[in-house]
Amino acid sequence: MRILAVMMALLAWPASAHITGDPPRWQWPLAGRPVLIRRFQPPPERWLAGHRGVDVGALPGETVRSAGPGVVGYAAPLAGRGVVTVIHSGGLRTTYMPVRASVQPGQAVEAGAPIGVAEDLPGHCPTPCLHWGLLRGDAYLDPLLLLGLGQVRLLPSGPAVGPRHGAAAPSALAQRSALTRVIHGE
Repeated sequence: MRILAVMMALLAWPASAHITGDPPRWQWPLAGRPVLIRRFQPPPERWLAGHRGVDVGALPGETVRSAGPGVVGYAAPLAGRGVVTVIHSGGLRTTYMPVRASVQPGQAVEAGAPIGVAEDLPGHCPTPCLHWGLLRGDAYLDPLLLLGLGQVRLLPSGPAVGPRHGAAAPSALAQRSALTRVIHGE
């Protein structure tokens, strides 16, 4: 019941909620430059199958670190896997699993702060891995975007405008600039 209450509180956390401070500096949740096992593959519809994060190779017992500054929102087993969620400024949340947590909900963490150790749970990856996710509100995003490495996918937010309607498509630079403002909560 406690897990359900915490998960409901996290889902109710408003996307507009902010943790004050300068824009965060993001980093890998594992030491060095981890090996990507599986990339972010968003489903075509929210309810369909997809891969809502990235899997990075992790040795069992390897230290998992917060990718950015924030406050721990959840740190406990969920459905048989250790899960840690960190709430960041701009309504962003990062998730890490399977992780044996060394932090508590409500605890402030800096970028690079240890939040637990990787667990070796078979079934998700062909080799031990850390699943690292990113959400803004209830929308899943590619966590590699935090590091400037993800694929940019823009969705229309208003009426269709583009070459068929007489306006030029936005440049790649304009698209990346808009995404950067979203990630940094501007």
